[in-house]
Formats: sequence, C-alpha cells, structure tokens
Amino acid sequence: MLITGAELADGRVRDIRIREGTIEAIEQGLDPIAGERVVDARGRHLLPGAIDIHVHFREPGGSHKETWESGSKSAAAGGVTTVVDQPNTSPPTVDSEAFDEKAALAAGSYVDYGINGGVTAQWDPESLFERPLFALGEVFLADSTGDMGIALELFEEALGEAAAREVPVTVHAEDETLFDGSALDGDLGGVGTAAIADAWSAYRTAEAEEVAVKRALKAGAASDAQVHIAHTSTPEGIDAVTEARADGGDGGDADAARRFTCEVTPHHLFLSRENAGRLGTFGRMNPPLRSEKRRAGVFERLRDGDVDVVATDHAPHTVAEKRQGLVDAPSGVPGVETLYPLLLESVRKGELSIERVRDVVAANPASIFDIETKGRIAEGTDADLVLVDLTNPREIEANALHSACGWTPFEGLQGVFPELTVVRGEVVYERDPATGAASFGEPVGRNVKKP
Repeated sequence: MLITGAELADGRVRDIRIREGTIEAIEQGLDPIAGERVVDARGRHLLPGAIDIHVHFREPGGSHKETWESGSKSAAAGGVTTVVDQPNTSPPTVDSEAFDEKAALAAGSYVDYGINGGVTAQWDPESLFERPLFALGEVFLADSTGDMGIALELFEEALGEAAAREVPVTVHAEDETLFDGSALDGDLGGVGTAAIADAWSAYRTAEAEEVAVKRALKAGAASDAQVHIAHTSTPEGIDAVTEARADGGDGGDADAARRFTCEVTPHHLFLSRENAGRLGTFGRMNPPLRSEKRRAGVFERLRDGDVDVVATDHAPHTVAEKRQGLVDAPSGVPGVETLYPLLLESVRKGELSIERVRDVVAANPASIFDIETKGRIAEGTDADLVLVDLTNPREIEANALHSACGWTPFEGLQGVFPELTVVRGEVVYERDPATGAASFGEPVGRNVKKP
C-alpha cells in the first residue's frame, strides 16, 4: 500500500509506503509500483493506531455483553489497533488455564491485543507468569465488576512477584473504607434521575481514590515494581503520580521516577456529575463521575502533560442490566470506539494539540509497556495507521457504533471518526466519507507480547 499526501501529527506532509506489514518508507514524491494500492490522503491526517491498554471484552463468561469479535470491530472502527484485555472475566485470568482459554478467543480479534493477568486469593503466579502477559492487573484494591478486590498484603505480594519478573502492574486504586454508605440511603428516585448517578459519585468518594493511589505508589516504591494507575478520575490522584515521579518514590531514586504512570478515561474527561440526570444508572462506573470542577482539573492535567495515557476502561453491559436499580446495575460504560473521535474533536476545537493526542493514545502506551514496534509512524515499525479528516466531525450515535452492548454514554457528542484503519498493513476498517458506508476486513489480531 502507498498512502500519499498525508499530514502527520508533527505537520509534515509525506507519502507512506507499506510492505509486508511494516512501514518501509516515509518520503515525499514516492511513485506507485505494480500491484500497490494507492490511498490519496491529501487534506487528511495520518496517525499511529491507538493502543487502548484498558478494555473488558467480557469473554469468556460474558459474551451477551461483548465478544472479542464485536469488541475488536468496535476498536477498529474507532482507530484502535491494539487492545489490552483485563482479567475480571469468568473465569478470571489468574492462572495459565484461564489465560489459554482467553487467548483462544482472542485469536479471532480484528486488532492486535495483549492479555493481562489477575490477582485473587486463588491466583497461581507460577503458571500465570509462564504465559505472555502484557501486564499484571487490573489489580483491584476495591471490588468492581467481578468482585476481585484484594487486601493490601496480597497486593504487596503481587508487586513482589511482578517486580522479580519485570512485569508492570496496573492498579484499580480505591479504598473501600472511605466509601460513604450514607449516600445510598433513602429514596433515590427512578432509573433516569440525577439522584441515581449522583448518589454513586457521592458513595465512591474522591478521597477514597487519592488515598489508594498514594498507598499503591508507596507499595510500588518499596517493591521496586513498575506501577501504572488505571482510570485516575481526580486531579488529586494524578498529582500523586506526578509527585511520585518527581521524587522517585520514597527513596528519591531518579530511575524509579519512570516507574510511576497513570491513565485517564474519556468518560472522566468529557462527562461529569452534571451529566447525571441524562445518564441515570447508565452513568454508574468505578471510579464514578466527579464534579465538573474535578473533570476540568483532569482535562487540564491531560493538556499540560501530567497524564501519561488515555485509555477507555471499555466496560460494556447490556441496556437491560444498566436499567436495574442503582445497587443492582453493574458498573461500567463502553468507549473503545469513541476514544480517538472524542480526543480528535478536542483537537478540532483547539482544546488539545494533535501531538498530545498522538502521544497519550499511541506513543506513551507503547513506551511504558515496551511495545517496540508500535505507537509511532517510523520506518521499520508496524503499519498500524489511522486516516482521519479533522474537518469532518459527526454526531456520536449508538446505532452507528459496533459494540454488542448497543449504547454509549457519549450519545449526541461530536467526534472525528476514522476513514481507514490499518493493522500491520492490513485494512481492517474502511468508511466512505461521502456515503458513510463502512466495511471490515478480516481478523488479523495477534498477541503483542511474545511467548
């Protein structure tokens, strides 16, 4: 394939030649050769495929919510070319047998993937670490979907096991002892009322996140483990990671500063408790939506460089499940297909630079988790590419998305969606910008971590 006249994130206009799955040349004035598909990219931006390091594709055990096929199609349609699946499936991915079961399902993915290993009282680290893990975690310091919350002692044990093998640890940081149970008392009204989602936000307090983030970072420093804080929803949580980087943990080790990173999600960037009335129980997630002031603070830290990664925590549930009462409705929202579109709309509106978006969805995840051939548009790297037209946003509509769950918390917002998504040189998704007609290629996914 030859992509001509594409504008890169750094402003250069170049032709990109792809051969045997990798980028062979980045030059001006490349001429087509026989048998080569030519894509005219004039007036469009070419970006590296996004690496979403936090998805829940629900298989095995939850295929009525999402499957590897539907989830990876949704990823491809949103410009995500690599996903990392979390361990809270059924069975949980806590030993080699469960890993192998999930890996067999992931083989049908339309995009590349990594598989994380989980930690419970029943985990088997010896067999689990024999498998090509992307990372350990999401390690839950408080219960969420799958009820995998663990005590601090087991977390510290897991950090030691991971550090000995140089495997990163991703942490869901909330302290259950700081939850405010009184927020769930009384009549909260119907499913679609502001009181429902607002109560969940008041229940899982901002303080619970901040304290747990600091505790996880302190334990990581003590164990020499690489710690990545998942879905940080508060400015205070992000600042704790920034401070840990600055002082290298408790010991002041400059090298240790690189070991502490964090991610934020699109729902914590673009939604707040002000959206609670519209979302109702569909706005229940862990950690919850925060105040508009905190949301703005998180976005500011993304813009200013304190946030390392934007990942979706794509956690689909069916409409029927989300329509249950607040206590019974499961936590989580879908988001893998709207990651790039929402961030690129912020670029279009002048709120973020396109270089910053490129870094937090592609370059930084690849660097932090040591995926050498992804996250960049450079000669010799995997041809994981996304073509977008920043002048052509469209409204986000659930019926135009591809997740099996059939809904989105971002309904009605604007997004800049891909026209073309390429994974290692293979077209996995293509949309005609004039007609909107979309088509998928064949499943090409493979594990980004070698056995």
